[in-house]
Amino acid sequence: MFTGLIREMATVQSFSGEKLTLKAAYRPGIGDSIAVNGACLTVTELTGGGFSVELSHESQKLLAVENYTGRVHMEPAMRLSDRFEGHVVQGHVDAIGTIDRVEKTGKSWDFWIAAPAEAMPLIAPKGSIAVDGVSLTVNSAEKNRFRLTLIPHSLKNTLFETYTPGRRVNLETDLFARYLARLMGTDRKGLTWEEADRMMAVY
Repeated sequence: MFTGLIREMATVQSFSGEKLTLKAAYRPGIGDSIAVNGACLTVTELTGGGFSVELSHESQKLLAVENYTGRVHMEPAMRLSDRFEGHVVQGHVDAIGTIDRVEKTGKSWDFWIAAPAEAMPLIAPKGSIAVDGVSLTVNSAEKNRFRLTLIPHSLKNTLFETYTPGRRVNLETDLFARYLARLMGTDRKGLTWEEADRMMAVY
């Protein structure tokens, strides 16, 4: 489990497709879970200046692996004793989005991100989403894209300041939205009040 708060921007030393080696100040243990650009990966080897994680064939197909170069977002798995911030993030990437537009609004920056049709019903205005592992609030959502607003602090402490239109990003939608969608069923047109009450009782 993660919070979506980036603890370090690690540097990619090598990437073979299956093995990703990072240079980082953080020292994990073998078998630890690390989120790299939002994807939960397992530490398989320790090196002098960092560590290596392994990507399964499934992960290679689902992730924007072309971004495993230069610097990447990194967050170790949360401990039970840690202060809980951000939002509940599993490190399970649902879809790949694409930066559609970036524009300055006052001191902040708006990022419009295009997302696949199957992901958009899970992205709600004022809800949470993890983009490349960063916990963010959705400001607005349209049919095929959504908008985020990042303050200067967020830009400075993430790689978002380097993001430009066309870049692909890993998306993890809200955990509770995914479970609710599953309970509703993908072919459902809506809920009765009685059904909604029963589902709310589950949570």
